[in-house]
Amino acid sequence: MTTRKITCLAGGVGAARFLQGLARVFPEENITVVVNTGDDIELYGLHVSPDIDIVTYTLAGIVNEEKGWGIKNDTFHCLATLQRYGYETWFNIGDRDLATHLYRTEQLKKGCTLSQITIKLAQAHALKETILPMTNYKFETRIVTDKGEMHFQEYMVKHGMQDNVVSVRFDGAESAKPCQEVLSAISGASGIIVCPSNPIVSIGTILSVKGVRKALRETRAKVVAISPIIAGTVVKGPAEKLMRGLDIEVSAFSVANLYKDFLDAFILDIVDKEQKERVETLGIKAVVMNTLMKTIEDKKRLAEIALSCL
Repeated sequence: MTTRKITCLAGGVGAARFLQGLARVFPEENITVVVNTGDDIELYGLHVSPDIDIVTYTLAGIVNEEKGWGIKNDTFHCLATLQRYGYETWFNIGDRDLATHLYRTEQLKKGCTLSQITIKLAQAHALKETILPMTNYKFETRIVTDKGEMHFQEYMVKHGMQDNVVSVRFDGAESAKPCQEVLSAISGASGIIVCPSNPIVSIGTILSVKGVRKALRETRAKVVAISPIIAGTVVKGPAEKLMRGLDIEVSAFSVANLYKDFLDAFILDIVDKEQKERVETLGIKAVVMNTLMKTIEDKKRLAEIALSCL
């Protein structure tokens, strides 16, 4: 019997929480997660991969659940000392979290690829899932606001998403190629799940890498996406502000519309059930259920429904 393999596209806290549920209802060793790296940034001389780390720490059971990022019970002595030395410390990195960035930066300098390093980090945390960056190339999500252009992390963390968004630019999209493992994970999957992640700067970023969208259109596997938008807003993150800034209706339908060229099914929250028929006009099967993940049982149920669509 052929082993089922599931490939997920992911970025941020919502995706990480969904993956917690998936890993409890599907064999972990048969899950591959392709993660957004547009958020990657160099800070304090270190290469930081926020989304990769959120996914890794969450699946490893060490994430700070309250914040959704970082390591639980971490300390911030190094950051406090850097501040004393005059550094801007708007981006919080805990002491244990710091070790991850030190390791990643050192390995990159030695010539390892980001995908090789990400796999090693997952193994160090005893994960059975395969975690892959969307690309090994330099890639940076830039947010153009009414106060100027800035890195996505500066917009979200340093400025607290207060500036008005004018446009979003993917620096590196013209030259970046996906990791070969990413294309293989898409073409060889039994099913593909687009996690409930920001459609502009998490999933949209992955889709902007040359060849990824084409691979999704051409795969024989069914593709299901989960809406990160519930009742015209988001549980966490800047998706709502970004969509409004780009003049995109903030709705579950809009997310389905962004993915319509490769999507077979779409899961939307019960409070958005009136959008079911609208989604189905796109030629996509729409499934209505509670998508808010408050408990591990919620996460498992959402994962089970997603798997049933494949």
